Amino acid sequence: MVSRAGKGKMLGRARRLRRQASEAEHLLWRHLRDRRLNGWKFRRQVVLEPYIVDFYCHDAGLVIEADGGQHGETAAYDGLRTRFLKTRGIRVLRFWNNEILNELPSVLERIAAALEEAHSPRSSPGGRGG
Repeated sequence: MVSRAGKGKMLGRARRLRRQASEAEHLLWRHLRDRRLNGWKFRRQVVLEPYIVDFYCHDAGLVIEADGGQHGETAAYDGLRTRFLKTRGIRVLRFWNNEILNELPSVLERIAAALEEAHSPRSSPGGRGG
């Protein structure tokens, strides 16, 4: 568990990450925000203690990560984070920034397929927050 001061720091960092989003993150967010992808609600730069994830759909238990060139340097950390999220029942999809920028329709199809996989009577995309 993160302390109250730690939570404040994480929220501040999440805000900075939103302001400093990459071109790929901006592009993907335009397609995920406001329930634009099949009615599913996404949030960006979400604190899932002790981590911050790029995009999160609570109802589907799905995290989307946009990885830039630094990903090769942080692969071990990202693997640890992915395993942690899986223990919480959260699925993680990763896309390279160049995939998002150059193959957006394919990226959106893969995200939509993962959302449909997660769809069940208790987790529908209609009307609920996230």
